[in-house]
Amino acid sequence: MEKKVYSIDGKELRTIVLDDSVFGRTVNESVIYYAITNELANKRVGTACTKTRSEVHGSNAKPYKQKGTGHARRGDKKSPINRGGGTIFGPKPRDFSYSIPKKAKRLAMKSILSLQAQSDRLTVVEDFTIESGKTKDLVKILNNFAKGEKTVVILKDDDAKIKQAGRNVKELSFLSCNRLRAHDLFYGRKVIVLESAAKSLSELYKTEAE
Repeated sequence: MEKKVYSIDGKELRTIVLDDSVFGRTVNESVIYYAITNELANKRVGTACTKTRSEVHGSNAKPYKQKGTGHARRGDKKSPINRGGGTIFGPKPRDFSYSIPKKAKRLAMKSILSLQAQSDRLTVVEDFTIESGKTKDLVKILNNFAKGEKTVVILKDDDAKIKQAGRNVKELSFLSCNRLRAHDLFYGRKVIVLESAAKSLSELYKTEAE
């Protein structure tokens, strides 16, 4: 697959050949769903907690006799049928995280990259950085490719300066080519890939087995 490479001013510079097994493959929607669901589950903190009747503070005395009152029977004030009593089958702290096969995760990333490339949401831009670290300098560049849309920028390396500049941009997120996130990549309305990152993605995912 051939893609145009643009300058930071939005002008066409040259073309780049991207590996078809990474950017031009058939999209597997099922594995994309599994990868995104896995990431969201792994982000859950699982700290929701309710008290059972044994944990609620209160008297153990029986409030009234078992029969003859017309009320529901209850052993103490901590009964779940009382206001302020314990909770039946309420949530307890738990770990929601789980793992999926590495091959499935890699296939999901390839499918999402192919989906974005085939729908023309993916744009390859020449390598750049923001030496000043100022947001306005980065926004000026981004406005040539995306305006007010949820945008993902894929970097080759961890560039602290460019991340500093984009820290205050609400609809912007950064990904490294060796640490992609399926959720961010899939829901990005614009995906900007630096030229060096595009080459690294082709090499990284091309050499890995299906």
